[in-house]
Amino acid sequence: MSEPMPTPPPGPLMPLCSVFRRFLRNQGLKYTVERADVLQAIIDHDGSFEVEELLLDMRQRGHRVSKATVYRTLRLLQEAGIITQALFDSKQGHFQLIYGKEPRDVMVCMRTGRAIEFQSPELTELRDRICSELGWEAVGHRFQIYALSPESDGDEVAESDSD
Repeated sequence: MSEPMPTPPPGPLMPLCSVFRRFLRNQGLKYTVERADVLQAIIDHDGSFEVEELLLDMRQRGHRVSKATVYRTLRLLQEAGIITQALFDSKQGHFQLIYGKEPRDVMVCMRTGRAIEFQSPELTELRDRICSELGWEAVGHRFQIYALSPESDGDEVAESDSD
């Protein structure tokens, strides 16, 4: 007699796990341990992250995962609508979990590249009103503000892809 399967931990992993499994199955792909580990690391990470940061965190936790696997999994998670990529400037790209989350907006310092996340109910209300007026249904948004932070005095302004 085989032992029963362990119960997955409660919380956001269950629905995200199911969403990702369904997406992969529809693509003819498998839900592997490595993909599950990447998804869990993203869930455990609060806020936006860079690939190198995620990879380092996973390796420090003892996960043996290649950079290529992380990049491929991030691409699949984007296609599944679970994460999104935010380009803060021409030198750094960040990802953030969006599935089941309230929209998080970003303010980026043009001199230092420092990025902070914030939530604005007013922006969400504006988004919903604009969509409603145009007959659309809002399902999410990404809003980035490019600014100069107080600690950036005297630094050169970084190049931006915000044009």
